Amino acid sequence: MGHEHDHSQHAHDHSHAPKDFGFAFAIGTALNLALVIAQLTYGLKSNSLALISDGVHNFSDVLGLLLAWGGSWLATRQPTASRTYGYRRASILAALGNAALLLLATGGLLLEAAQRLAGAPPAVASGTVLWVALAAIVINTATALLFMRGREQDLNIRGAFIHMAGDAAVSAGVVVVALLIGQTGWLWLDPAAGIAIGIVILWSSWGLLREGLNLALDAVPAGVDPAAVQAYLASLSGVTEVHDLHIWGMSTTETALTAHLVRPASQTDDRFLTDIAHELEHNFRIHHATIQIETGEGECRLAPPNLV
Repeated sequence: MGHEHDHSQHAHDHSHAPKDFGFAFAIGTALNLALVIAQLTYGLKSNSLALISDGVHNFSDVLGLLLAWGGSWLATRQPTASRTYGYRRASILAALGNAALLLLATGGLLLEAAQRLAGAPPAVASGTVLWVALAAIVINTATALLFMRGREQDLNIRGAFIHMAGDAAVSAGVVVVALLIGQTGWLWLDPAAGIAIGIVILWSSWGLLREGLNLALDAVPAGVDPAAVQAYLASLSGVTEVHDLHIWGMSTTETALTAHLVRPASQTDDRFLTDIAHELEHNFRIHHATIQIETGEGECRLAPPNLV
């Protein structure tokens, strides 16, 4: 800890290592790269902005999958002498990059759609658009399902899931547009659908960006109630004060905590620390707890809440 106190003990738990989604990333990347080639090729042939935009957006998702894959892999690397937490925060950076990439791609889609809507939209080969978009729905849905089981525990995996689920929704919109254009001949539906789909994607990705920024700034991770953690620690046997409490995300899957507990009548008690680590993990999903025990005989310089 680096603090000048003699009565310090540490309780750690590293059992929640990031799950391996390498197979899911490999399959998802390959499928979506093939889809991008098909969408851009047939989008240019059919003169469909919706299909071209979907292809460009899917290409950004291929890059996003590679980014998330790299972050997920780095998060499993072992700690070193200079990187004592390993590369766990790489998953946070990957989630942030994924969200930023999604926002940039969507912004480009919206701009191009608005320009087409303001001008004279060209003719669209609706039949070609329809079949390519149907194939995109199948591929994007299948890829999203590969990441479904990890989306609640890992923000990085959630980013990949949102990307793929969002693309499935985009492709569904393209199918509807192709059918309507084929029936009505209303060419303005193509760019109008692009704008509507872009707005939906922006709305769905905002939470990912916000949570990624919070983790990057060492905010308390979503789902952890700091007041409840403080109350639990203060209720422990013999504890008269809790201070210098910090809770932050080590990665998109692991939460860390440090705290000073004042326990005047205490002696070194490994069982006490082990029980704390167990309760913090199972009740608050805090996997890495470092607890410093103090007797209260001297004043801790980090006791005031305004000091870090």
